[in-house]
Amino acid sequence: MFDMMKMMGKFKEAQDKMKEIKNQLDTIKVESESGAGLVKVEVNGKKEVISIKIDKSIINEVEMVEDLTVAAVNKAMKKVEIKSSEFIKEKTGNLMPNIPGFDIGNLFK
Repeated sequence: MFDMMKMMGKFKEAQDKMKEIKNQLDTIKVESESGAGLVKVEVNGKKEVISIKIDKSIINEVEMVEDLTVAAVNKAMKKVEIKSSEFIKEKTGNLMPNIPGFDIGNLFK
């Protein structure tokens, strides 16, 4: 028979570890660009936009700035999703079982 208290202790340990990992996601930084570097965006692992830099040569081209900003943000979000998932998998190690189709990264959304 299994020890219920031991199992609950392991669950609490896993919960604490997940909380710690979630707090570390803002240390992940990803930069992306569009328009050959005319617009640059930086995003952290919590999927927060940290900075947007727009080249002065296109500042009067509003529609272009909008399109390039959307493209750069979308690229950065895709990159940070991958990087965050890798970070979470690395940090959790064998804390969670490897269940096919179960993405541990979804726990942080």
